[in-house]
Amino acid sequence: MVRRGLAAALTGRTIESVQVFGALGARSVRRHPGGPADFAGVLAGRTVLDVRRRGKYLWWVLDGGDAVLAHLGMSGQFRVSDPGGVRHQHVRIRVRLADDGPVVDFLDQRTFGGLSFAPGGAELPAPIAHIARDLLDPEFSRPAVVRTIRGRRTTIKRALLDQSVVSGIGNIYADEALWAARVHFERATASLAPRTVGAVLDAAAEVMRRALAVGGTSFDALYVNVNGESGYFERSLDAYGRAGLPCRRCGAPIRRAAFMNRSSFFCPRCQRPPRPVSR
Repeated sequence: MVRRGLAAALTGRTIESVQVFGALGARSVRRHPGGPADFAGVLAGRTVLDVRRRGKYLWWVLDGGDAVLAHLGMSGQFRVSDPGGVRHQHVRIRVRLADDGPVVDFLDQRTFGGLSFAPGGAELPAPIAHIARDLLDPEFSRPAVVRTIRGRRTTIKRALLDQSVVSGIGNIYADEALWAARVHFERATASLAPRTVGAVLDAAAEVMRRALAVGGTSFDALYVNVNGESGYFERSLDAYGRAGLPCRRCGAPIRRAAFMNRSSFFCPRCQRPPRPVSR
């Protein structure tokens, strides 16, 4: 949803100026070697041709073959704002456009995210070349990813979260996809049939499409679209965050388990855990 909102706000518009506000703004462009002044200078006068996404990264395609690469971190947001309105306290970077229309602000309360200039990065910025295509990418190859996952010595949820295998799924949508496909998150990838892995990927793609249709998944004010509005997909979740509540399919209480410093939510009846490996 963020990419769509930015594309609508930026495509075809020319950047007039860029303001980087204070020390926290400077931190938001820390990955740009030339610092805030140089960052603003290289963007002035450039036209945005498109906005694209790969995994958790966004990039603005600029005329001349360059790009602006963005990572939202834990609390980063883009907002399309009224240039005459009160500036939000967490605005770190403001992009003014040459047509005097709405400005594009980058907000980041915790300043873990940021923007940088990517020379020659219009097609794919070099810093993210290692990230795989996501499930909704037109050039995503389902058969190739099924083979890759089955060839890994890992578990299915770890494979889904591995950005070098497939991007864009994330912890919440992984749990939702595994619930939909009736696959336990600890199943070994090598033990899964190709059709099962394919079913998990298909379920993940469907979950992502449904989430996009309602604005994504928002649990607090840090997760909003470019208009500051929350997504509503959390109201339709079947597994994630529903520990103790009945499974919508069989009625068994959903369980929560620790997973990679996070949580996994699953139905113990619909998603049978793998048998312990005898030693």
